[in-house]
Parts: sequence; structure tokens; C-alpha cells
Amino acid sequence: MKLFHSVTSPYVRKVMACAIAREIDQRIELIPTNPHESPAALTANNPLSKVPCLVTDEGVALFDSRVICEYLDQIGDALPLFPGSGSARWTALRYQAMGDGILDAAVGIRMESLKPKEAARAAFMERQMQAIERTLAVLEQDPPGRMLDIGSIAVGCALGYLDFRLAAHDWRKACPALAAWFAAFAREPAFARTAPPAA
Repeated sequence: MKLFHSVTSPYVRKVMACAIAREIDQRIELIPTNPHESPAALTANNPLSKVPCLVTDEGVALFDSRVICEYLDQIGDALPLFPGSGSARWTALRYQAMGDGILDAAVGIRMESLKPKEAARAAFMERQMQAIERTLAVLEQDPPGRMLDIGSIAVGCALGYLDFRLAAHDWRKACPALAAWFAAFAREPAFARTAPPAA
């Protein structure tokens, strides 16, 4: 398998954390990619020019971290990250949706912060920050459990990205229970090994 990736992408981190948890990361060839330059090798596999993009051993291109993580969950013999049914499945998917939602908002803020200042940009960034804060408040009331699944990985990647790219936002102060959960989760090998480089 080949993975078009960027070491600073939180979505790539989510995919790699799943691969490590599934003990199949050694089967993935990493292809460093700057999606903003739309390199031909990437766009030939993902017309959206986004990372992560996984090319399977059969030559099928998969993109969007959710799709890739679910594909990886079918490989190997480790316990599944996507519970098969019942409340455990819906709980994991709910946490994944919240983690991905925080990431979408935080990445949007990061991209907007690199543009020249204007009122519309500030309003967009404020709206995204409010979405992050509302979701953090929900997570503070009900942090993910101790199980390593797609939900805990997505939430962990989201909180890690807030630390990496929006460090001025001190989410821990308003969310001590979530901060305690994250401190413990950050020691999970699949998560710790995927940390972005120091800024």
C-alpha cells in the first residue's frame, strides 16, 4: 500500500494511528506530498488533491481519512477499531464525528489565518472557533472511554491538532476532564508515534 501524506496533517495522523494500532503500518509506503501544489502523482489518484490518499495493493485509490481508516480496519488480526454493531459502534462513530468536526473547524481557522486580514475572514474564524468550543463542551461532559477505537483516535487527533496549530487556545482550562483523558490517551503507542514534528 502507498499513502500520500504530510507529517503535519491531522487526518494523516488519524490514518497512521489506525495503521499502527492494527499493526500494519510497516506495510504502508509513505509518499511525502504537498497537496497545495497538486502534484500529478497525487491528483492522478485523488482529483481533490488532498491527503491522506491511500493506494491499495490492488491499485484502488481511497481518500478521506474516514474511508481509509475503515479500509485499514479490515486488514490484519488486531481487535477492530470500528465496533461491529450495537451501542459501541454508534458511540465510536459519534466520537469520530466530533473529532473530525473539530479538525475541520481547526484546519479552516489555520488556513484562514494565513490569508490577509479582513472582516469576513475574522467572522469565519470566529464561527469555526465557536463550533470547536461547543464540541469541546460536549466532550468535557462525556470524554471518550479507555477503549482504543476510531472515536478515541479521532478525538485525540483533534485535540493534538489544537495543541499543534491553535496553541493560543487553552482548551484544557475549560475542559479538565477531557484534558485528563487526553493526557492518558497521548501515551497510547499508536497515537504517540504519530505526533507531528515540533513547530
